[in-house]
Amino acid sequence: MGAMSTTAQRRVLLAAPRGYCAGVDRAVIAVEKALEQYGAPIYVRKQIVHNKYVVQTLEKQGAIFVDETEEVPEGSIVVFSAHGVAPSVHDEAKAGKLATVDATCPLVTKVHKEAVRFAEEGYDILLVGHEGHEEVVGTMGEAPDRIHLVDGAEDVAAVTVRDESKVVWLSQTTLSVDETMATVGELKKRFPLLVSPPSDDICYATQNRQVAVKQMAPDVDLLIVVGSKNSSNSVRLVEVGLEYGAKAAHLVDFADEIEESWLEGVTTVGLTSGASVPEILVDGVLAFLAERGYADVSIVKTAEEHLIFSLPKELRRDLRAEAAGKL
Repeated sequence: MGAMSTTAQRRVLLAAPRGYCAGVDRAVIAVEKALEQYGAPIYVRKQIVHNKYVVQTLEKQGAIFVDETEEVPEGSIVVFSAHGVAPSVHDEAKAGKLATVDATCPLVTKVHKEAVRFAEEGYDILLVGHEGHEEVVGTMGEAPDRIHLVDGAEDVAAVTVRDESKVVWLSQTTLSVDETMATVGELKKRFPLLVSPPSDDICYATQNRQVAVKQMAPDVDLLIVVGSKNSSNSVRLVEVGLEYGAKAAHLVDFADEIEESWLEGVTTVGLTSGASVPEILVDGVLAFLAERGYADVSIVKTAEEHLIFSLPKELRRDLRAEAAGKL
């Protein structure tokens, strides 16, 4: 009876919101619509979003992923990923006579525009973000002579600027809110006149997913985050979970990556997914856990998300033309 009692107590706390954000949904649909509209192959520069399953699924439909624009054959169609690209990449596409579909998340585009505006106004821009991340590379390309990357609080001491009265900070959209503000706090000590961006650059989806994890973390023995290792926001969810009280936390792409040993002595499992993760992968983890006695699922809801972004203008224009032709 004791063993049955223990089994009955097993439960899953399922975070809401989780998974796809509006920018990811838009980007994935953009590739699917481009394939439907123009036929395969459609080239995609970098991963459209940072998720292994999504990339594999689109490859099966005829998408070809490349690292650089120069790999795309002349005259082909190329989709730019949700993370955004530098102006030089648009120039490369023109030089290669490529048709482009820009699937950059509108929230990333907002940061790009802020960078351009502050650079034109003579500011030094301190970009809080991770070196090498595609979003950071794209944003820095907007004003390379004015933007300084600050990869964590430990980088602050090395920052030099032209005029300490004209300094502004911007942020990669997928960072941990806590991590970013800790870095900004150090920057403000160094540069008392530091200007903040006109609106919070960390995207709503990143914040919402972190808030849900913060709420459930103290109650879970194990946190499972579904997401890929190159997904910044997914990696942050693991870190946030551990920081806020989860006894253990792991990142997995698929349910079959969960190790049985992780469940030893575990009564409550917390489950969430990064902003580029389709719900089918979360369903797989729920099924895996249910088979092992974790069939009691409770939702931990901390926000409602209703934001929808329209398709890239290139697709909207061609889709409208196609619709008009059918009238």
